[in-house]
Amino acid sequence: MARIAVGGFQHETNTFAPQQATWEEFVRADAWPPLLRGPEMIPGVEGFNIPIAGAVKTLAELGHEVVPLSWAAAAPASYVTEDAFERMWALFDEDLRKLGPFDAIYLDLHGAMVAEHTEDGEGELLKRIRAIVGGAMPIVASLDYHANLTPDMAALATALVGYRTYPHIDMAETGRRAAGLLDKLMREKRPVYRAYRQLDFLIPLVWQCTFIEPAKSIFDLVDELEAGEKSHNQGIVSVTHTPGFPPADIAQCGPALVVYGHDKEAVEAAADKLALAVKGQERAFDGELLDPDAAALRAIELAKTARKPIVLADVQDNPGAGGTSDTIGLLAALMRHKAKGAVIGMLVDEEAAKAAVATGEGNVMRRGIGAVVGYAGEKPVVADWRVVKVSDGKFTGTGPFYGGAKFQIGPMALVTDEASGVSAVLASKRVQAADQEMFRAVGVEPSTVPILGLKSTVHFRADFQPIAETILVVQSPGAHITDPMEMPYEKLRKGIRLKPMGPVFEGR
Repeated sequence: MARIAVGGFQHETNTFAPQQATWEEFVRADAWPPLLRGPEMIPGVEGFNIPIAGAVKTLAELGHEVVPLSWAAAAPASYVTEDAFERMWALFDEDLRKLGPFDAIYLDLHGAMVAEHTEDGEGELLKRIRAIVGGAMPIVASLDYHANLTPDMAALATALVGYRTYPHIDMAETGRRAAGLLDKLMREKRPVYRAYRQLDFLIPLVWQCTFIEPAKSIFDLVDELEAGEKSHNQGIVSVTHTPGFPPADIAQCGPALVVYGHDKEAVEAAADKLALAVKGQERAFDGELLDPDAAALRAIELAKTARKPIVLADVQDNPGAGGTSDTIGLLAALMRHKAKGAVIGMLVDEEAAKAAVATGEGNVMRRGIGAVVGYAGEKPVVADWRVVKVSDGKFTGTGPFYGGAKFQIGPMALVTDEASGVSAVLASKRVQAADQEMFRAVGVEPSTVPILGLKSTVHFRADFQPIAETILVVQSPGAHITDPMEMPYEKLRKGIRLKPMGPVFEGR
């Protein structure tokens, strides 16, 4: 039995977003657990579809002593404040020195953290941990699919294990895979060779989905390379590809991959094959984007004969990528075109949600909703809103992505504009519209809605694609810019293309 330290520090940083990730954002609970430290971590993560939950369960089943450090996550936003990063590091620093010695470390990381004082949050964290435990200790970290995987991260970890699905339905499974690999590395020889590759073009998040091509075939290849090489005993330990998180103005932004193993020739060959496959699909990483009015009009027409909901993905206001989740471009378009029966969520406006609760079900409130932050100069939508249903915002997710998540998102309400017949689900905390329970919490059965607007980029597909007649991608104003060509980059490395088949970044 080995003593294995486990911990995590998760943030997906959109450097163009208007809100920073403060310490308070890491401390509080939302869809995921709050800050956890020490023994409370084990029961605190149980049942969640997050990597550390899968890892600690697997390590215990394998007979190891799990030594919990700290774990915290904050909703995607702009830079992690230096204060938040250093407070979290102080917890790691104290516990690594006090609770050791350890035989190995497992870390639940994201891979796209940018702090005020470092572009590579995970690389900096790994560097500091290595300074305490030394270079020989096995450290395996799990990474989010949207990691901007840096050279430092690849070099400082013994191995990295990334998600292979988007929507991320394999988060806990990735933790299990990482824990199993860590166990294997302690029992057998550790990987000697590492092949790291960066791709030379940015991939918009909306086209990174593994439910559709070309990402589906690429991740089938990741599976094949890892399983196939192992079965032929050619020395491959792990294969990880991360398509990247484009809304990050850092030098190492973009897709990358890393292969670890014992056979240099096999490791290099696997890395080359995977990189060539991604490059070969570059042109396919693109698709149709509709403006709000065009999307509303097409949805209304399609809904006339559809048997299932027409889903509108409001991809640029995705709070899961740093969006404020309060922009009103799509809502206003649906109202303008009188898309009767349409419902959009989650619109984060705490004051409007509280006002709806105070107004009471069945009553009408005359006020504006949305545009709390006022992104792109937007103003709240003023109307006579009938309060249909209110909720305390406490419920449990049931979909493939958020399944088991214990939501605590504050007062919620379903409100309807009587003039257009369009409804909005109001919430008090930012959370991506990726689970049907968010709508059921305020009395809406999503499968019966003619037009359903979702503030999400891809994660919604796990729970909503099965009930959708079709999905339209909407490019409405929001802080998560879908087209990297529209982002005012200054720090990207020269030579990377700003989008598939797009122009090369030459610096500002």
